[in-house]
Amino acid sequence: MTGEHYFTAQPSVGGRRRDVEFSAGGREYTLAAAAGVFSADRLDPGTAVLLRKAPLPAAGAAGPYLDLGCGYGPIACVLAMSAPHATVYAVDVNERARALAAENAARLGAGNLRTAAPEEVPDDVRFAEIWSNPPIRVGKAELHAMLDRWLPRLAPGGVAWLVVARHLGGDSLQRWLEERGHRVGRHASQKGYRILKVGGA
Repeated sequence: MTGEHYFTAQPSVGGRRRDVEFSAGGREYTLAAAAGVFSADRLDPGTAVLLRKAPLPAAGAAGPYLDLGCGYGPIACVLAMSAPHATVYAVDVNERARALAAENAARLGAGNLRTAAPEEVPDDVRFAEIWSNPPIRVGKAELHAMLDRWLPRLAPGGVAWLVVARHLGGDSLQRWLEERGHRVGRHASQKGYRILKVGGA
């Protein structure tokens, strides 16, 4: 994809499809993915670490939850199936990613998952949790602007779970978040990835 990335709003690359299979929270998932979205050939290793190491919501949790930069929806789908009574927003700038996330939610019967472009999320929604494998490759300025936009939308006591590869700046992102006044802890490290916990009681 010369000159084009998974964070392109309308990918021009052909949408070659495939199924991605993985397990999380004691369930098996088979989700549709396609070229032009993030990690279309497999479950991204960072996403796998996040789903394995961060605590998934309880079945009775009320939410709402946000999957920021949802791609074809693996995190959002797992959240929606783990907490079927909670609304889960799957947000991505990539139109194809949103369409795939909606298709995967329908495949799972996850009627509580809502796909949205960033500007389509109602301004008054405050999230119990934000989950993200953030798009590091958009560049530091855009990444910081994205987090500055969404982290303040955590509800009081809310938590954000972020996964970042150490070699792509996981430690520097933690320092930046702390400089912005966020309470940040390194929840876990595995396979070169940091799981950062932002906020919380």
